[in-house]
Amino acid sequence: MKFLPGSLLHQALVAAACSAALLGSAVAAPPAKRHAAQAAAAKAAPAARDGEAEARLIGIYRLVGQSRTREALDQAASLVRDHPNFALAQLVYGDLLAAQAGPLHAFGDVPDAQAKAAGPHALTDLRDEALLRLRALRERPPAGAIPAQFLQLSPSNRHAIAIDASRSRLYLFENGPQGPKLVADYYVSVGKLGIDKSAEGDLRTPLGVYFVTSNLDPKSLKNFYGAGALPINYPNPYDTRRGKTGRGIWLHGTPPEQYARAPKATDGCVVLANPDLERVIRTVEIRTTPVVIASSLRWVPQGSVLAENRRFNDVLQAWGNAKASGDINRLLAFYTPDFAVDGKAIADRAGITKVGLNKARGRDIQLKDVSLLHWTDSADTMVVTFGEVPAGARTGPVRRQYWVRQGSQWKIFYEGVIG
Repeated sequence: MKFLPGSLLHQALVAAACSAALLGSAVAAPPAKRHAAQAAAAKAAPAARDGEAEARLIGIYRLVGQSRTREALDQAASLVRDHPNFALAQLVYGDLLAAQAGPLHAFGDVPDAQAKAAGPHALTDLRDEALLRLRALRERPPAGAIPAQFLQLSPSNRHAIAIDASRSRLYLFENGPQGPKLVADYYVSVGKLGIDKSAEGDLRTPLGVYFVTSNLDPKSLKNFYGAGALPINYPNPYDTRRGKTGRGIWLHGTPPEQYARAPKATDGCVVLANPDLERVIRTVEIRTTPVVIASSLRWVPQGSVLAENRRFNDVLQAWGNAKASGDINRLLAFYTPDFAVDGKAIADRAGITKVGLNKARGRDIQLKDVSLLHWTDSADTMVVTFGEVPAGARTGPVRRQYWVRQGSQWKIFYEGVIG
C-alpha cells in the first residue's frame, strides 16, 4: 500500500505513530495488555466498552505509520465488523482497501461520485473528526495536572467532568484524598454553530460551570438520545444574570445506527458515543458532579492552586463569621445590590434574613465539604458549594453560592439551598 508523503492521511498517521502518548485514553492499559485485549476483542467481538473502539482506531493509525499496512488492514476489518456504525472506522478501512490499488492523495480518498452520494459535508466531517481525535490523543494533559477551574473539590464531588470544546474532548476525573485524578477521556460533539450559547435555538453549546441535574432513563427517551441523557443546569445563575436564554442542554448518546457524530453536529448538547456515555452515567452523581465546559482547557499543577484556594477560603470564612455575628450591615457588605436567593431578587435590607441571618445570630457556623469552581470570562466568578452547620447542630443546609469579583473584593450575587 502506498501513501503519498504529502497527503493528509500520511501526515496524520506518521504523527500518530511517533507519539508514545497515543494510548486511546488516559487510563489505557499497558501496551502488552492493551494489544492482547484488542486481539481478544477482534476474535470474540464483545460488547463495546468505553474508549475501546477509539483505542483500536488509533492502533490502526499507528500500524500504518509504522508501514505495517497488512496488520492495519486486518485490524480495520475487525473494527468495522465489531462496530459497523463507526463511520470513521469505515472510512479508514476504505482508505486501506483503496491503497491496495494505488497511492492515496488524501484522507478519505474516494471517487467524486461516492463522495457526492455520501453528502456534501460527510467526508469533511469525518476528516475533522479524525484529526481532532488524533490531536487530543497526541497533546495529552500534563501528568497530574487539573483544569484551572478545579480550585477545590469536596469529598462529595466524587467525580468531575471537564470539556475542551476546541479538542472535542470530555475528561472524566475521580476525586480522592490526593485530589482529582484523570481516569478517562472521550471524543464528543458540540453545537452546529460552535460554542458560547446565549439564546434559545442558537445551535451553540454553553460555556461555564454546570452540574448534572438528573439521569434520564433511556426507556423514556427516543432512540435519537442513545444510551441515556444527563441534563445540566443551563442556564445557571450566572447565565441568567447576563440574560442568556435556552434550556434542555444534555450530555447524551447517539442513535443505534450512528457510533459518533461530527465535531459540530448538535443543537447545543454534548454528545458521546454510547459506550462512553454509559461509563459517564455509571460514575456521576446528581447535583454534585460539576461539568466545566470551556473553549479550551488550561491545565495546571494541582499545587499551583493552593494559594488562591486559601485566599478564597478566608473570604468565605469571613462571610460565615459575619452571618454568625447577626450584624446585617456587616453581612450586606458581602452581597451585590442585585443579589438573589433561590431565583428571587432581594428587594430590601430586610430580605437578607432569607439567607438565615436570624437563625444564625450568635452561633458559630461550620462550613463543611467546601467546593470551589473558578470561572473567568468577561468577569471573574466563583461557584461555591458547602454544608452550613451551626454550632451545636449535627446537620445543616447545603448551599450553593455564586460570587463575582468586583475590584479587589468578592461579592455574592446568588445563593440557593440545594440539599
